[in-house]
Amino acid sequence: MAEAKTANRPVLRVLSGEAISPPPAWMMRQAGRYLPEYRATRAEAGSFLDLCYNPAFATEVTLQPIRRFGFEASILFSDILVIPHALGQDVRFVEGEGPRLDALEGRAQFDRLREAGDPAIFSHLAPVFEAVERIRGALPDETTLLGFCGAPWTVASYMIGGRGTVDLAPARALAAADPALLDALLDRLVAVQTEYLVRQLRAGADAVQIFESHAGVLPESSDGDALKRFSLGPITRMVQGVRAQVPDAKIIVFAKGSGLEGHARVVPETGASAVGVDWGVDLAALRARVPASTVTQGNLHPETLIEGGRALDAAVDAILAATEGLPHIFNLGHGITPQTPIAHVEQMLARLRGGR
Repeated sequence: MAEAKTANRPVLRVLSGEAISPPPAWMMRQAGRYLPEYRATRAEAGSFLDLCYNPAFATEVTLQPIRRFGFEASILFSDILVIPHALGQDVRFVEGEGPRLDALEGRAQFDRLREAGDPAIFSHLAPVFEAVERIRGALPDETTLLGFCGAPWTVASYMIGGRGTVDLAPARALAAADPALLDALLDRLVAVQTEYLVRQLRAGADAVQIFESHAGVLPESSDGDALKRFSLGPITRMVQGVRAQVPDAKIIVFAKGSGLEGHARVVPETGASAVGVDWGVDLAALRARVPASTVTQGNLHPETLIEGGRALDAAVDAILAATEGLPHIFNLGHGITPQTPIAHVEQMLARLRGGR
């Protein structure tokens, strides 16, 4: 059954190591504010969290870009911050400003969080798993369904800072002042999010992606390897934990900001099925640095997609040239932005699929 599923779904074929020309495509944040149908559903849903926790609404917005563009993969509509919300931290989304959390500033706030084995965590997240089931049932058979979560360091940085910050100063300060507390938080996130991914896979997700949005901003590490200490190490434990329950799980790791060297370390160190490549990395240089069997994903600059025209065509061509004959999934190097013209997404896909 698993082999038949893989054969029908190009993204799964690539995640199994096959090179497909032209490569299959999807976009991070492909269900989002650049689509008028998303904005209409978002208005109907009410709050952003209501959109995430209502399986009917979450299913609808997940399917919208598939109907419009026919991407080869669909990613569950949710947010990485449903995990701290499920742990008992207050999470809210302020229009025009983004997420706000009651900052975890010390041991007292940590002790109020739910323990990893608390069944209330996954009762809280039950609508997410229902959405996965609904989406898989509604998708075309050939479309891969991706689940996801945030990496422990990225989620922890939001929990500690109470919001996204450029320099992640609150999280880095806590790492210096109370490293044991940061370790305890990372450990809890590893345990909870491992089970979260397993449940998504069992609900119908074909593969999952771990988003490490803050791999480029890490605390200092006494051993000189902050990337392993705070990012790749916890992710490795998650990959191993998922595979202990779902041995053939396909897992993509996106370590934004980790640079050429960090990207090259992702697959061999974590055991991930693929490395998501951000827009700041030269894809051709990365492909030259890693084994030909390494599966890559990315890395069109979202601003190039906004620009369109010849620059967009040239960028698509460069990605195709860098990955010719190699296993690659076409994507952006970060999420699509709200001001992106729909016509430019159509242009990108036309250029990409011209050889089909």
